Amino acid sequence: MENLPDRSSAPLPADASAQAEADLWNVQGIVGQLAEIRRKWRTVNAQHAEYGVESFPSRVRLAKVVEELCGALFPLRLGPDFVRLHNEDTFVTQTLQIAFSRLQAQVRLELTYSSPDDGRDINDDRATQIVLALGRELPEIRRLLDIDIEAAFRGDPSARSLDEVLICFPGLLAIIHHRLAHKLHLLGAPLVARIISEISHGQTGIDIHPGAQIGEGFFIDHGTGVVIGETAILGDNVRIYQGVTLGAKNFPLGPTGALIKSLPRHPVIENNVVIYAGATILGRVTIGAGSEIGGNVWLTHDVPPFSRVYQAREQNLVIRPSSEDEAPA
Repeated sequence: MENLPDRSSAPLPADASAQAEADLWNVQGIVGQLAEIRRKWRTVNAQHAEYGVESFPSRVRLAKVVEELCGALFPLRLGPDFVRLHNEDTFVTQTLQIAFSRLQAQVRLELTYSSPDDGRDINDDRATQIVLALGRELPEIRRLLDIDIEAAFRGDPSARSLDEVLICFPGLLAIIHHRLAHKLHLLGAPLVARIISEISHGQTGIDIHPGAQIGEGFFIDHGTGVVIGETAILGDNVRIYQGVTLGAKNFPLGPTGALIKSLPRHPVIENNVVIYAGATILGRVTIGAGSEIGGNVWLTHDVPPFSRVYQAREQNLVIRPSSEDEAPA
């Protein structure tokens, strides 16, 4: 067999060498394939048109907005350390001016994303009105949060102060995010609201859809793994523990086979209900006022008021060891 020259180490012409070095990883080929995939996706999903990163709300910027709003709501506890009683109104004034301006920009991006044909001026004005409406709701949000903090303090014997609840409890952080996100959801900024809820989800492990309606005095103890769906309705003084799911049982399909959105499909939890760790409640069922749902219970039906629902009694089955198992080693 003829010995062929080893070309692996042979020098390339200068221009060929530069070209090979510039595209060692075949980037141009990958870029072309990705472009073709994007083109096909956009053709098929034209109703979900993309407008690019510049026209989509920023999770990073919204996290900063929420941090600023938390500081404005609780300046001495969630604001910066230079805030004191004598300057807290000045701090709140300056913080809200900045936070509202930033939020308006993010809401405008959402409106541009969802309604690009409305024009910049129309979307800018709508975004301004949404943020103004949220500002008018902030005193009510603060009032609700004060009741939530008190409920957490009463419900957790480990809590030594209201300040500890506010600063340390993940459930309270999730509730603050939810109260803000829910108002934005109702005001016409559901995408911004969803991003805010997911910021909280990432920080706390508590997943509350901004569409969920939650009454006053809400307390989540521990919190990790809690899921509350979009159409869930919770009354006043509801207390839930870690791992609780208020979810949907099934998902109806439309004529085209796509899921029908926003149907009432999550539970209704009436006033003064306690749901213990790991319980799963699915579907549009009602848990009556004053009820207790035990840990790890699975429920898909209504429960009348003042019910106590627990797991079936544990059954212990003792199996006698075989003679081999009994034999000494």
